[in-house]
Amino acid sequence: MTHIAVAFAVIHLWATNTLFANVVGFSCAFFLSYFLQSTFVFRQHLSLKNALRFFSVQFLALLISQIISEFFQNINPYLRVLIVVFLIPLVTYIIHKLWTFSEPAKH
Repeated sequence: MTHIAVAFAVIHLWATNTLFANVVGFSCAFFLSYFLQSTFVFRQHLSLKNALRFFSVQFLALLISQIISEFFQNINPYLRVLIVVFLIPLVTYIIHKLWTFSEPAKH
């Protein structure tokens, strides 16, 4: 939801392109998402190793989202953001579970 809210605000306030809106939305959502997923979903301490893995997965997701967005370039930019935001989390959760946070939590 952070990505959507920020991307929609960027599109609305600056009438900018979807790429810029998605990059800004991604950046804001990344920091919040890493903290919340590390702490509450996967019950792991914050670490540089996991942050880099998390970023790698999320950055790949951003690239894929841009490809999806460009594929649908002839439709409304708000709908393009929605397509990206609802498809990508499913894939990233699986990758995070299998790779990013695969090591047992060390408490």
